[in-house]
Amino acid sequence: MASTENNESEAEADRVTHDDDALLSVRNLEARFDTEDGAVRAVDGVSLEVREGEILGIVGESGCGKSATSLSIMQLLESPGYIHDGEVRFNGTDLVTASKEELRNIRGNNISMIFQEPMSALNPVFDIGWQVGEPLRVHEDMSEAASRERAMELMKQVGIPSAEDRVDSYPHQFSGGMAQRAMIAMALACEPDLLIADEPTTSLDVTIESQTLDLIEKLNEQRDMGVLLITHNLGVVAQVCDRVAVMYAGRIVEYGDVEDIFRDPRHPYTKGLLDCVPDPRRTDVSPTSIEGEVPDLADPPDGCNFAPRCQYATEECQATDPRLQEVETDHYSACLWEDPE
Repeated sequence: MASTENNESEAEADRVTHDDDALLSVRNLEARFDTEDGAVRAVDGVSLEVREGEILGIVGESGCGKSATSLSIMQLLESPGYIHDGEVRFNGTDLVTASKEELRNIRGNNISMIFQEPMSALNPVFDIGWQVGEPLRVHEDMSEAASRERAMELMKQVGIPSAEDRVDSYPHQFSGGMAQRAMIAMALACEPDLLIADEPTTSLDVTIESQTLDLIEKLNEQRDMGVLLITHNLGVVAQVCDRVAVMYAGRIVEYGDVEDIFRDPRHPYTKGLLDCVPDPRRTDVSPTSIEGEVPDLADPPDGCNFAPRCQYATEECQATDPRLQEVETDHYSACLWEDPE
């Protein structure tokens, strides 16, 4: 396996095969944040792709770089964050080098995003109908009256009751679940080819969470829309995703079909995440946690970033910086460990 002596050196890129026809293709993406302690590699050489009509999940603990990856893809990182290297190709257009005008035409039109906290993403001074209809006015030159009518249709489509009345409501008059549905309606207004959903169910109760995921899955099937779903919840991944990228310390450490990775995890971090999930079929086995914390990305450890928390780590792991390589067909892992099972 190719490696470097430490994380400060130039690491070999992940050995991931890319589909030239993929809707979204991210290659060796690196995003940094300048801090007093040095440059933090929040996204460190990430490669992934989303195909038309599929749902790709990005899963990992808080602080692993999931949201930074989504913001980097959308070119929405704010200072002191910036893209240091890599490509983000959407339908052949590299978003990293695209002009501001190109990005304005793409965002909210061809690519839409659902943010983590709907109440902070919605503008408190405009009613819901005005906000849901805004993408239509911007990208399709629709009149305010026509966009409001379409907003009501979208609100009905995402399951907001009494949409004719709620279209005039303000965000503070909506529950968390209804606000999230309004955000989804806004994101779908221009029928995007790609939807990026960043922890779309974090603030929702279990019932509304299930309804929201069912809605995203239904719209994905109906519109053949690609979805990049960011979550810390493996249950969500199992429910709706086709493939999954497991992220740790700014990198993808395992990548492949959901079924393959759940059946045969090849990275100890993935195995640890799965062991944290209670199995209702196994009353004799209790869930276990992963000891330790995500490393400081301003001063990452030598060798494998996960080695300080890994029960299988060896001296070689302390010195070797593994990158993704194919362990089975379309199944990739960044690890020296071989499961004896």
